[in-house]
Amino acid sequence: MSTAIPAIACAPRDPLPPPPLPDAGACWAVFLDVDGTLLDFADDPLSVRPGASLLALLHALHQALDGALALVSGRELADLDRMFAASHWAAAGLHGLQLRHADGGRRNFAVVPADQAHMREAARALAGHFEGVQMEDKQAAIALHCRRAPAQWASLHEAAAALVAQLPGYELQPGNLVLEFKPVGMDKGHAVLELLQRAPFAGRRPVYLGDDLTDEHAFASINSRHGLSVRIGTRQPSLAEFTLPGPAAAEAWLSRVLDALTH
Repeated sequence: MSTAIPAIACAPRDPLPPPPLPDAGACWAVFLDVDGTLLDFADDPLSVRPGASLLALLHALHQALDGALALVSGRELADLDRMFAASHWAAAGLHGLQLRHADGGRRNFAVVPADQAHMREAARALAGHFEGVQMEDKQAAIALHCRRAPAQWASLHEAAAALVAQLPGYELQPGNLVLEFKPVGMDKGHAVLELLQRAPFAGRRPVYLGDDLTDEHAFASINSRHGLSVRIGTRQPSLAEFTLPGPAAAEAWLSRVLDALTH
């Protein structure tokens, strides 16, 4: 499987319309990116916490959808569970390298231990050459964050691209002021399709909210299933067919979705 970002000719509409609300009796499956979608970005990703109102909304929505709500994130599953008290939810972590189904069954993407150790050592050494760049060690993947040093982005990207060519089994995944070394063969789009094969997601109309380049894989998968692909923010171009301006708007729209489903 290739994890190259799907080709994007142009945004379907400019500006994109806001997403619709569910009709009476609608049967939706909702997939949510976290950083930049539900939560604003922070210099230190480990310092981010969802507010009480967002937590209450997501847990109510999870119940209203009979469990057909999943977080799909570059964060590890353990981090998502800690942040959202969601250890009983289906979820995809590390862009799909970790996956938990609604019945609690797990699937971890296999990597060669020697290749993983080589990647981690090389990425750690690279980060040490760039002042202000923060390294996030996810074991199977390494993320280098430039949010504290945005001027380093171009140079870091060039160096990381050269390095990943020397790392068998790994690829470079760019994001919003972050570069991630991750195993080849898995992305958020594949993870969403995997979740859609099993209850309670199977047979429902998929809805995906995401903001970053890593979410384009999921937008492509959602569009192939005639679902709702919703870009958060203004990044262009995108395969998304709908948009909301930011995390606050996403939370407000999800609240309206909950109202529509429960009334």
